[in-house]
Amino acid sequence: FSRLIEEGKVRAIGASNFTADRFERALLIAEQQHLARYECLQPEYNLVARAHYEKHYEMLARRKEIGVTPYYALASGFLTGKYRHSGDAARSGARGAGAMRHLDARGRRVLAALDEVAAAHQATPAQVALAWLIARPGITAPIASATSATQAEELVGAMQLALKPGEISALDRASAA
Repeated sequence: FSRLIEEGKVRAIGASNFTADRFERALLIAEQQHLARYECLQPEYNLVARAHYEKHYEMLARRKEIGVTPYYALASGFLTGKYRHSGDAARSGARGAGAMRHLDARGRRVLAALDEVAAAHQATPAQVALAWLIARPGITAPIASATSATQAEELVGAMQLALKPGEISALDRASAA
């Protein structure tokens, strides 16, 4: 990796799906051996999948100034609000099945909080979910996919949405494990 960076073929390297111990060890080895280190971490992180990142990676990434680009920022579409009943997910195939794992009491609390904040901003639940991630300390940029130009435009709207501290707290409470 260091050689590729030195040759200008790669600007920076990142890691995904490493355990926190493995990621920290890789950073230490890079430092000790004067090698290029991982500059970006790509964990799963969103309003319904918080605990693992926050417990194992967040402080390490912030302490080492590692960029964090969470995948599944919209929890396989669950945080868009389109999966509110088991029938919704059944009509959407594999992605809907992935969203179904969040359709429990906690997931419904998260959707209700998203709806409330979205209404206050005339925004969509997806925009609010992404704005929450963008507002998190240490998060560089969430990764969210769109299947149409309309969806892409909607997601870009999250960058203009500034959540108030009370709204962030309400989302934090609703999504707490």
